[in-house]
Amino acid sequence: MHVLIVKTSSMGDVLHTLPALTDAMQAIPGIRFDWVVEENFAQIPAWHPAVDKVMPVAIRRWRKHWFGSQQREERVLFKRELQSREYDVVIDAQGLIKSAALVTRLAKGVKHGQDSRSAREPFASWWYDKRHEINKQQHAVERTRELFAKSLGYEKPTTQGDYAIAGHFLSSLPQDAHQYLVFLHATTRDNKHWPEAHWRELIKLVQPTGLRVKLPWGAEHEHQRALRLAEGFDHVEVLPRLTLEQVARQLAGACAVVSVDTGLSHLTAALDRPNITLYGPTDPGLIGGYGKNQMALVSPTRALGDLVADEVMAHLQTVIAEDAK
Repeated sequence: MHVLIVKTSSMGDVLHTLPALTDAMQAIPGIRFDWVVEENFAQIPAWHPAVDKVMPVAIRRWRKHWFGSQQREERVLFKRELQSREYDVVIDAQGLIKSAALVTRLAKGVKHGQDSRSAREPFASWWYDKRHEINKQQHAVERTRELFAKSLGYEKPTTQGDYAIAGHFLSSLPQDAHQYLVFLHATTRDNKHWPEAHWRELIKLVQPTGLRVKLPWGAEHEHQRALRLAEGFDHVEVLPRLTLEQVARQLAGACAVVSVDTGLSHLTAALDRPNITLYGPTDPGLIGGYGKNQMALVSPTRALGDLVADEVMAHLQTVIAEDAK
């Protein structure tokens, strides 16, 4: 059986889809997947052993200059590739009008998705041949596992979902694996940032453990923040700009991770690494870290500034002790 997945973004949503593939792989011997995903996240699906082909799409970029000649040509080439084979099943796990209209509608095969009561955008269900009711009161990972089970005709497992990508990195861990922590300090919304003074206090508290701290970054303003956080500390390393796969390798080798609510926090969970995620205004309940050794620390006032470094360090020490066993 060959299945097409339409799950284009965001990073966390793409990662949350992986356990459903593992379920299907275990339930249906020989099943293989192709996957349409936003170009920025195209590395992720290829890490899963059941994925044959990744088809990058650039809906976010195309929208800026929809009628440009380059954008039109890219869309023609994408459509040609998308329609180059007939699929046994097409699963739209996105549930949005734009992906349903621009991708799922064009694909060849019986199209499955969430019904109008379950999808994030109810009208997206217009483009599906088979519509499934999916319980909204469960974690995003479990919702997608349920959708795949109903679309492909097997019972959804009751065990915790398995991302099945950690093994991709086991043969190429950094030489200093398990001798460092990674602090994921960057996120998109201002109110999801932990104050820099708190990060620096935590870095200071970590120093007696003998572990190094690594600070990744993506955009230049995040680089500047990392430099400010590291200033004056010999045990802190500001990493160079890395690809997503290179960041994943650093996360896979970490003793533990401390993060704010960001896509890389979900990547840490997918890699089965111990992770303490700091939450303020966002609710971790249905979209938080899913997987082994994931801990959510929620500010009692919903203001991240009220979550102090001493409390984070107390939990981090427990995690470090467990990793050392």
